[in-house]
Amino acid sequence: MNTSDINIHIQLDADRVPEKIEWKASDANQTHPAESKSVFLSLLDRDTLDTSTLFLWTKDLHVAEMDRKIYYALTALTDGYYKSTQNTELANEMRRFVHYFGEKTGIIPEEKK
Repeated sequence: MNTSDINIHIQLDADRVPEKIEWKASDANQTHPAESKSVFLSLLDRDTLDTSTLFLWTKDLHVAEMDRKIYYALTALTDGYYKSTQNTELANEMRRFVHYFGEKTGIIPEEKK
């Protein structure tokens, strides 16, 4: 059986606010850890079905960058939801919201009405 380890290293300041986030995957072709401005990880417990979520960002993350991260995270969640459930109706509703979010944050141009 193959395995893969993903390590996330978070450097905190004196107030425990993230200053630097680095990650490395054991099966990736990385010579050194990659740096990131934020991390979002959500895990669903096999037995209890409770969700544990880690959402951190560094001090130098700008609002426009957070908007972009959330836009692409919502897009990925919507695609993943559709692929796993084939629920076209709800996936389309999610896509409508993601599009609205993208327009309101300026990530995609607003459609003229």
